[in-house]
Amino acid sequence: MWTWFHKLASPPHCYRYATVLHPWFFWLSVILISVGFFGGLYISPSDYQMGDAFRILYAHAASAYMAMSIYVIMAISSAVGMIWRIKLAFAVAAASAPVGASFTALALASGAIWGQPMWGTWWVWDARLTSTLVLLFLYFGYMALRASFEDVTKADRAGGIIAIVGVVNVPIIKFSVDWWNTLHQPATISKLDNPSITVDMLWPLLVVIVGFNLYYLAILCNRLRTQILLRERNAKWLLEQ
Repeated sequence: MWTWFHKLASPPHCYRYATVLHPWFFWLSVILISVGFFGGLYISPSDYQMGDAFRILYAHAASAYMAMSIYVIMAISSAVGMIWRIKLAFAVAAASAPVGASFTALALASGAIWGQPMWGTWWVWDARLTSTLVLLFLYFGYMALRASFEDVTKADRAGGIIAIVGVVNVPIIKFSVDWWNTLHQPATISKLDNPSITVDMLWPLLVVIVGFNLYYLAILCNRLRTQILLRERNAKWLLEQ
């Protein structure tokens, strides 16, 4: 088991695993996202307060979950890279950043579309909205800082610092509705008692979240292979391919 685990830190093995897994992750994600959105748009009943406007939840909540999760993955990967000097850990963080930024932008855009009819405005400086916007800036800052270095090692370390320090914003996003009086609704799924959403509305959201996770893994496999090619372009194993 440990031999297999250590192989993941080897560029040749990681490259091969990513190549094999990519189509599986991608097509499973397409199926699950399609099923989840179909269930959310056509099978789940209308909300008694928001009507059909609540259906944007299936894109908004799932993308917001991915935005936070991917940043945590970046922070953990950066920490692993700094502590154990595993270059592929930095590569995972670098490959994840554009995907996380895209999900964050989708979460903000879908939230604005929902907020206009519900709140009467596209944007308010609500604690959760503001902290999510900060998360988007952290993604942009990470990518911009990495791009400013020609030396990959320096880029990894500089970007890693932003990823690790910036992860403190994730619990702020998560618990902002509990800590401050905000317009944003409180948690409906991750509660200690029971979710505040019925099963016929909940299952499509869970399916979409799983589908988004698989889609992230599919894109990660592709981007990770690109990172490996850039970092190992003079390696013997790559020249022999």
